Amino acid sequence: MTLEYVLVVSEEDPVAQAVAGIWGTPETTDLRVDGTPVRSLAPHVGLLRRPGLHIQDESLVVPSGSEGAPPPTLVFPSVHRSATDTAALTVHPLGNLGETAEVGGRPRVLVPTDPRRMAAALRRVAEVGGSLGWPASLEATHHGPALTQPAFFVEIGAPDFRRPPESAVRAYARLLPELVPDPSDRIAIALGGGHYAPHFSELVLERRWAVGHVLPRYAEELLDAERLADAAAKSPGLEGALYHRAEDRERWARLRPPPMLRDSDAPRRGAEPVDRTTR
Repeated sequence: MTLEYVLVVSEEDPVAQAVAGIWGTPETTDLRVDGTPVRSLAPHVGLLRRPGLHIQDESLVVPSGSEGAPPPTLVFPSVHRSATDTAALTVHPLGNLGETAEVGGRPRVLVPTDPRRMAAALRRVAEVGGSLGWPASLEATHHGPALTQPAFFVEIGAPDFRRPPESAVRAYARLLPELVPDPSDRIAIALGGGHYAPHFSELVLERRWAVGHVLPRYAEELLDAERLADAAAKSPGLEGALYHRAEDRERWARLRPPPMLRDSDAPRRGAEPVDRTTR
C-alpha cells in the first residue's frame, strides 16, 4: 500500500480525538512509526495516532510504504483558537516566519507544503462551512511542528474549543479521508494581506488556484530573500506569486519574489481547464 497522505491524530487535541472517535480502529498496515501501526483509513490514506501535542511533534517521519515513492503528506485535524474563540474552519501551512517559535517548530524554519491537496481541503471545508453558516478560510503560514515532509493543518474553531460541535466533527470525519487534488490547479505562493487570507481563499474556492506558503504583509519585515526563496521551494509545482493587492508587489520587491501572477491567470472552477502545454 502506497500512502499519499496520513491523518495524524494528536492525543492532546480535542478535534483530532473527536474526529478519530468516529473513525474507530481501522485495519493496520505493515507500516509502524515509533512502534505504533499506521492504519488504513481509505485507499492510499493512512491514520496514525500520536502521543503528546501535534505542534511539538518535531521528530515525526512517516514513510510512504513503497520504495521510491515520495513521502506522504501529513494532515493534522486540529482545534483552532483565536482571541475571540469564534466559530471558524481553517486550513494552513506550517512554519515560523520570524525569530521565535512560541507554538512549536523552529525559528525561521518552513515546512514543505502540498498546495493542491491543501486547496482540496479548503474546498471541502468550505462546503461544510456553508451548511453550518461558518466562515472557511486559509490562514497564513504559522506554528509547528517542524517537519521534513509536506504537511498542513485542518482546523475547527468554536466558542468552547474543548468541545467541538458534533456537526462539524462528523463532517470532518467524512471529508478528511477524501482530499483529492485537482491536477489542473495552478500553484503559487500568496504574498500580502493579513493573518487570515480571505482574498487568497476566494481565489482557491472560485478559480483553479492552489497556494503553498501564505506569507502575510507583516512577514515582509521578518523574511530575507533566502527565506522567501525557501518558501517558494517548499511550494512544489510553483509558477509564481499572487498578491493580496497591487501595492504589495512593491513591498515585496526587495526580496526578489517569484514572477508575478494575476488573479485572472487561472480559469474559474467549472470552466474547462486551460491547456498551457503549447504556450
